[in-house]
Amino acid sequence: MYGYVRPGSSQPIWLFPLIASVVVLLSVLPLMRLAATGIAAFADGGAFAVLTDRALWSATYFTLVTAIVGTLISLAIGSLFAFLLTLTDMPGRGTLGFLFVLPMMIPPQVTALAWVQMSGPSSPLLKALHIAPPLGSPQPLYSVGGIALLYGVQHAPLVYLALRAGLMNVPRDGMEAARLSGASALRTFRDIVLPLALPGMIAGAAIAFVSCIGNFGIPAILGIPASIYTLSTLVFTKFAAFTDRTFGEVALLSGVIALISVAGLAVQEHALGGRDYRILGQSGAAACLPVGRWRFVFLPVLAILLFFMLVAPFLALLAGALVPAYGVPLTVKTLSFHAFEEVLLRQAITRTAFANSLFLAAVTAIGLLVLSVLAGYMLTRRRDAASRMVASLIEIPYALPGIVVAVAFILVFAAPLPVFNLTLYGTIWIILVAYFASFFAVSLKPVVSAYRQLDPALEEAARLAGAGFFTRLKDILVPLVAPAAGASVILVFLIACNELTVSALLWSAGTQTLGVVIYNLDDSGGSDLASALSVLVVLMVVAMMLLLEAMAKHLPKGAVPWRS
Repeated sequence: MYGYVRPGSSQPIWLFPLIASVVVLLSVLPLMRLAATGIAAFADGGAFAVLTDRALWSATYFTLVTAIVGTLISLAIGSLFAFLLTLTDMPGRGTLGFLFVLPMMIPPQVTALAWVQMSGPSSPLLKALHIAPPLGSPQPLYSVGGIALLYGVQHAPLVYLALRAGLMNVPRDGMEAARLSGASALRTFRDIVLPLALPGMIAGAAIAFVSCIGNFGIPAILGIPASIYTLSTLVFTKFAAFTDRTFGEVALLSGVIALISVAGLAVQEHALGGRDYRILGQSGAAACLPVGRWRFVFLPVLAILLFFMLVAPFLALLAGALVPAYGVPLTVKTLSFHAFEEVLLRQAITRTAFANSLFLAAVTAIGLLVLSVLAGYMLTRRRDAASRMVASLIEIPYALPGIVVAVAFILVFAAPLPVFNLTLYGTIWIILVAYFASFFAVSLKPVVSAYRQLDPALEEAARLAGAGFFTRLKDILVPLVAPAAGASVILVFLIACNELTVSALLWSAGTQTLGVVIYNLDDSGGSDLASALSVLVVLMVVAMMLLLEAMAKHLPKGAVPWRS
């Protein structure tokens, strides 16, 4: 009965090798293959052709400029929301926080399409309101500034979440002491809150920067029409013009993307290095700074920002879906549901995309749930260097830009698998495996949080009573972590169903996902169909987030990101 359990441990001896093997397949093998291909191309002289190509340096420049400006915009907007919604007595903080996180969950190509429909001389919404710029005016978003602005909007919630997590630990007694000593709310914020918030601001900025570097949907829709290429869209165009040197070139380009991302994280570590940010005292979000009459200033500011970040783009997207063609003003006479009928009933490609995305999202969510339940148990029960290394390897594919992960899996599975003589490239299965690698960390986090809150005495008593591992798992562990596991499934399903960056390089005929079809429809001139499909995707995102919100009170702390 105990033959398969490590002495002094409740873990089966097969558990760690199983999880480690999965991590090697999903993380180590693809990244090693990517590195090996890059090194081979470098040794073969391919690096010279890549490094002397003006397209590389132009793309690197646009990547850095848009990412840096986008990060600054994200930092400004995200910090404003985090401070006001976490540490003040602003009314409606829960609703405002939920709405603010929504743009992060909406696919970036949908965000870009919505903003294109909201601006420029051909906007159906602006034409309906008679405020559209004159015909012939340039589309302002087809520019470096437009890309950076949408980066800021898309990734501001990342700064908000990172900073909010730190602000939740600001010492309440320190703030109360300052207020009792006569310090104003502004003085308390400047001298106590702001210094302690610095780690969260730096962490949020680093996450936003890395996300900007790897973003594909926004620069693809806004940059390619204006011949503005970032590194992610340059990799995409390299694959579109495939040659015998493409694999080596994209491996080197992916290496450049990864280096910039790592450099951004290194700057974060350097900024935080050598500083002591330990917090003493009683912490908690109950420590609110009264805003008094300033609420009549702050509340409209937040409402206006949310209107332009969320409401106006969605209305523009809806208007673009209800007109027969892009550029036609929305009126009672032009109102048409033709695009929705096409998307839902007539277009085979959109039905295929719905089926593929739902299948990939469901299998990824359920498959990763099984892995997360086992991996979370192993990581919380076995605390040694090997388990910490496995945890770090699980995080790497999620931290890397999706375009890098996609290239790595292409290199691994482009050739037939040994022994089986089967190839995954060009099939839906390569997308599925890449999703497993990319979203493993997302699935694991809520489950690990739940395991850490369990009292190990319950399981230990069952083990001493003779219950085997699977019996303990079925009767004790799984029921107790079930709420977090449910949150894990919904989060992964939500993210995977709307993914574009990974699948943009991995799809082939018959394996298109929703993100790919939206981009292709817009690229081919079917903006009304792309808008209609995007509206349906946004409604699905909102429904899934509302379901998570309803489950939040039954979940462990941190399981729902915007309620950390």
